[in-house]
Amino acid sequence: MAATTLLAGDMGGTKTLLALYGLDGSDLEVLHQHRFASSEWPSLEPMLQAFLTNRPAGIAAPTHGCIAVAGPVRNRSARITNLPWHLEERALAEAAALHQLELVNDFGVLIYGLPHFDATQQVVLQEGTRESGPVAILGAGTGLGMARGVPTGHGLMALASEGGHREFAPRTDEEWQLACWLKQDLNLDRLSVERIVSGTGLGHIAHWLLQKPEAANHPLRTIGEAWRRNMASDLPAQASHAAAAGDPLMIHAEQLWLSAYGAAAGDLALQELCTGGLWVGGGTAAKQLPGLRSATFLEAMRDKGRFRDFIEGLPVTAVVDPDAGLFSSACRARMLAESSGTLS
Repeated sequence: MAATTLLAGDMGGTKTLLALYGLDGSDLEVLHQHRFASSEWPSLEPMLQAFLTNRPAGIAAPTHGCIAVAGPVRNRSARITNLPWHLEERALAEAAALHQLELVNDFGVLIYGLPHFDATQQVVLQEGTRESGPVAILGAGTGLGMARGVPTGHGLMALASEGGHREFAPRTDEEWQLACWLKQDLNLDRLSVERIVSGTGLGHIAHWLLQKPEAANHPLRTIGEAWRRNMASDLPAQASHAAAAGDPLMIHAEQLWLSAYGAAAGDLALQELCTGGLWVGGGTAAKQLPGLRSATFLEAMRDKGRFRDFIEGLPVTAVVDPDAGLFSSACRARMLAESSGTLS
């Protein structure tokens, strides 16, 4: 039986994953896990209580916990995207009878898992020399998440970022045309990086190409128009499937997307000088692994002028574990437990 039990959570507006991990020595082991429909609960406190009350016999009550949440965390509290919930660390810790519980942004929490991911959870994109320095991660999903980690005496400290909302900087004539069209199509005064480098961004690129006269008879044109009107069609997924099947126009869309993604990755590496490594995560990482390994992504990442050698020397890794957020929450809970109250 594990010596210590930890609570980990990964919650969003649609679903919440809760798990109990056993800590025996340096190893974390999943003891119990359950998925909840978030909207079926009035708040997180009763969900936590139900989860802990119904845990299998023989599993000790947890002492420390960490819950990753879909939204910013400020002053030990958070409001959840798509839910009318206001979460506070102290109230949650009391409800779960924990010594300590921490709320962390659901992308920033990945920083705590990075040193502990094994070969089944990550894939090397570029070999490099890892030094004792800052780390950084970005990931395209619904938006473009970014976070940084700074080494401390207790391990990495995660610092949240909204870098996905910085200005998109076109590098080519084609990217300039895309940016101008997208600003007009979305009625925007400025264009953030995540408008293009995200799952939705791939849809925007495909829709732009499908509007061109030469694509008038393309089989995805009507699907693209329906997607833009917010109707039930998944243009990004269908564009990816078409590209995999050899469709030239959708291959071009994916290449444009991967190049912009790689450029954003290189920009983040320079901004953070992440000598400890750069990671690529998010909801598209596992699905887009061949693209992340491609020359299109990697060359755009490395193409940073006088700092090309710096980028080429960095270890770059893709996080492919779908439960990486939950595992990372458990890693943070372990840090809290091992700090004896010095982390707060």
